[in-house]
Amino acid sequence: MPEKTSKGSSGSGGDGGRRGRWPGLPRDADRLVPGLLTAAVALAGAFAVHAAVPALPAMTAAVALGLLAANLPGTAAWISGRARPGLDFAGKHLMRGGIILLGLKVSIMDILDLGWLAMVLITGVVLLSFGGTYVLVRLFRLPRETALLVATGFSICGASAIGAMAAVRRIRHADTVLPVALVTLCGTLAIGLLPLLMHPLQLSPETFGAWTGASVHDVGQVVATAQTAGTAALGIAVVVKLTRVLLLAPVVAVAGMHHRATAVTTQQTRPPVVPLFVLGFVALVALRSTGWLPGGVLDAGAGLQDILLGAALFGLGSAVRIRALLHTGARALLAALAAWLLIALLGLAAALLITG
Repeated sequence: MPEKTSKGSSGSGGDGGRRGRWPGLPRDADRLVPGLLTAAVALAGAFAVHAAVPALPAMTAAVALGLLAANLPGTAAWISGRARPGLDFAGKHLMRGGIILLGLKVSIMDILDLGWLAMVLITGVVLLSFGGTYVLVRLFRLPRETALLVATGFSICGASAIGAMAAVRRIRHADTVLPVALVTLCGTLAIGLLPLLMHPLQLSPETFGAWTGASVHDVGQVVATAQTAGTAALGIAVVVKLTRVLLLAPVVAVAGMHHRATAVTTQQTRPPVVPLFVLGFVALVALRSTGWLPGGVLDAGAGLQDILLGAALFGLGSAVRIRALLHTGARALLAALAAWLLIALLGLAAALLITG
């Protein structure tokens, strides 16, 4: 009967059929609402924390609030129960939307203004820190997937890079939680520590800014760190950092090709070389580089990117259980600190050459 067809859970005529065709969206999508509303409330709290303490990026505050919500007795049951489907959706799918919009912050023209030497040095920092971090994490006997994600996040652009690499390598969403926690922790450490080293190391504002952009993980953390040395430091820090961000696409593409080749030899389903959301990132980089977009559009894109990424980071942070983290936490923390020291030294060497 027509009435039955329109209510079918798997047919193409009803609402359930329409929902079923969207990848990653459950048929009972209303299950997402409690978690997404929770993420929205937490995100408002994260922005309020950032307004009260400007040195603390809102994205870092979002992860911290997620950790607290998942482990406090009054909220843990809600986070692991009714809110969990929506929070998992945010951690995976809203993260991808944030990565796409990140492209609006990257202008090829700004990067070219650094000069070829600077671009070569920054690329070298990314490649050496990626390989070195991977080796360090493996030396601490952590899984290959964890090593790959930590190396990607530390060397390129924090949680956004981790999300992109996890997608192209088809790494489980749950396995991104520890790398995101580590990259957030070490990026926060940089905010407090690097400004204290500026004067003992006798760095000019420009050199300090280049060092920050070359070695701090997340864009927000770079801004929070570099602004302590003034506008000159902040300007070069952002451009150097966005040069690292631009390398997200080729690094993910190489990882995708390797995974695709491995899938062929093991007769697994062949994944795409580059996920669609990474192509979206590249497209918005190209659009941003044309100079056609007015400032209002760029500001709106940046605001929406913060909302999507902040909700995603709250979702990821809310998946961390402190008790479970303690089993591998000591080794993981030591590996992350060693990797942080490596990229700080590489970034300092590059900064001295760029501004020398």
